[in-house]
Amino acid sequence: MESSPSKPGFLERLSHLLLREPEDREQLIEILHSAYERNLMDADALTIIEGALAASETRVTDVMIPRAQMDVIDIDDPLDEIVPTVIEAAHSRFPVVDGDRDNVLGILLAKDLLRIHTETSFDLRDWLRPAVFIPESKRLNVLLREFRVSRNHMAIVVNEYGGVAGLVTIEDVLEQIVGDIEDEYDFDEAHDNIRLDSTGRYRVKARTEIDDFNAAFSTKFSDEEFDTVGGLVLRHLGRVPKRNEVVDIDGVRFQVLRADSRRLYTLLVDLPKPPAADAAA
Repeated sequence: MESSPSKPGFLERLSHLLLREPEDREQLIEILHSAYERNLMDADALTIIEGALAASETRVTDVMIPRAQMDVIDIDDPLDEIVPTVIEAAHSRFPVVDGDRDNVLGILLAKDLLRIHTETSFDLRDWLRPAVFIPESKRLNVLLREFRVSRNHMAIVVNEYGGVAGLVTIEDVLEQIVGDIEDEYDFDEAHDNIRLDSTGRYRVKARTEIDDFNAAFSTKFSDEEFDTVGGLVLRHLGRVPKRNEVVDIDGVRFQVLRADSRRLYTLLVDLPKPPAADAAA
């Protein structure tokens, strides 16, 4: 009895393609792209493999949140100031400093604030988790392995002189490998780039083209120097804004809902209010 031929699986087909052993990384990438073109892997698999390869050559300093953009809490801040800071920044972890950002005492988890409210006497030092310090030169693949072993999700990046250069989270590392990780401010790729929020404002993806934005909101932003709404905001500020930062451009209010140290993802847009109809009455 003849056995029916079976279709080779993904790993088998890929291994056949890789039998010609690559001589360097560039040739390996070329082979992987060839595998993609021959439908041996999909685009997501190719992106992840390329991201994993790049992680071994990428340093922490290339992906960290710079010192100036770090949201920190001072050890002497009272609880009624800490809570609004945590709510506004909307992070899960905050470095706690003593006086300046070079003196990091530990990490405060936002979820611990729920328990802190039940305490009769409050001392922030009692709630700090140990801070992890790493050099700027550390490679992302090494850091990811350390994050997994230690179960830490944040590390403080220090320069050669011991000063704080910034911070990096496990999400920053993973996004370099698998691409952008969605959060509550992301919305389905199948939908339009512009969505009406429950508050009456609009959530707009930073990659929305200027022409589409103008058509949707009857604005007249030029697309000669940039193609997207994100480019418009970046050009206006001259830098990458941090989360919750607000900028007004020609009467249109843009609030940053999602961004990292390198790019914008999502904006919350408020349009200028029309003149009151009864103004002339």
